[in-house]
Amino acid sequence: MKKVLVVDDEKSIVKGIKFSLEQDDMQVDVAYDGEEAYEMAKANEYDIILLDIMLPGYTGLEVCQMIREFSDVPIVMLTAKGDDMDKILGLEYGADDYITKPFNILEVKARIKAILRRNTKNVPGKEESKVIETKGLKIDVESRRVYIEGKEVNLTAKEFDLVYLLVSNPNKVYSREQLLQTIWGPSYPGDARTVDVHVRRLREKVETTPAEPKYIHTKWGVGYYFHQ
Repeated sequence: MKKVLVVDDEKSIVKGIKFSLEQDDMQVDVAYDGEEAYEMAKANEYDIILLDIMLPGYTGLEVCQMIREFSDVPIVMLTAKGDDMDKILGLEYGADDYITKPFNILEVKARIKAILRRNTKNVPGKEESKVIETKGLKIDVESRRVYIEGKEVNLTAKEFDLVYLLVSNPNKVYSREQLLQTIWGPSYPGDARTVDVHVRRLREKVETTPAEPKYIHTKWGVGYYFHQ
């Protein structure tokens, strides 16, 4: 049974999502403010978190950032605003996806299931050993953990998928559109900026000097690749 945390200060929204997910045999916990959400995320192991941006106390973005300090659980931001800034900010703070209100509960369930499916299998790519080691970078595929020079790097689910795909296919250049399709899926509503945000965050975590990358390189006008 998948365990979900739903965080929103609008109790009617929480009630509707909770009821609908429970119909699909998911265990659902709820929180109505940022502090409660953070404490529940620390105390429990969730398969996915739905997190509203506008919350009392800590904002959803702050909660997302704090959770990322100890967990790579998939986080989907809920936002009532339609502008792109909220969406980009959510990704900057470590979110994996976003859904804009008002939303159809069937869409929410479909997106949740798609994320859970992607997180239970490896990113498509050629077959590799369960541990990949190259240039001081180590990827433990089964545990989905990444190490740089022996030190673990805390990546989000999408950041792991991104580095694993690129490292598994050295020197192959992926366009932003290809990465979006492969990692986020064909139904994801975002655009190429989603990829750019995640690459920037990934470089900040794995590169000694992000402006002069050792691992994740840019092929100008084309996309990104892992330099072997």
